[in-house]
Amino acid sequence: MQSIKHFSAISLAVLLVTMLGCASTSTPPPPQQQPQASEGYINDTAITAKVKTAIFNEPSLKVADINVETNKSMVQLSGFVDSRANMTKAVEVARGVSGVTSVKNDMRLK
Repeated sequence: MQSIKHFSAISLAVLLVTMLGCASTSTPPPPQQQPQASEGYINDTAITAKVKTAIFNEPSLKVADINVETNKSMVQLSGFVDSRANMTKAVEVARGVSGVTSVKNDMRLK
């Protein structure tokens, strides 16, 4: 009978120590940082949208088939235009958008 009391006391002590070791801390975990890559992606997406809108709002370029891609604030224009003047105008419009660091012209004449 006495050995059962000792066994119960030891078991209770082990259980208590285990539970205390698993208790939560009062210090909250540090906030997670957003990865830099996603910020760049969101910024590039915004720049692409702004350039597309600016090109669409330019009357001489509305009918042009111009594709816009942005990577690290560098805009690449591709597709087809009717004249060199429209090609130059598209590059000028893209350069005028805030956040654009450079414009690569891969457009072709129809």
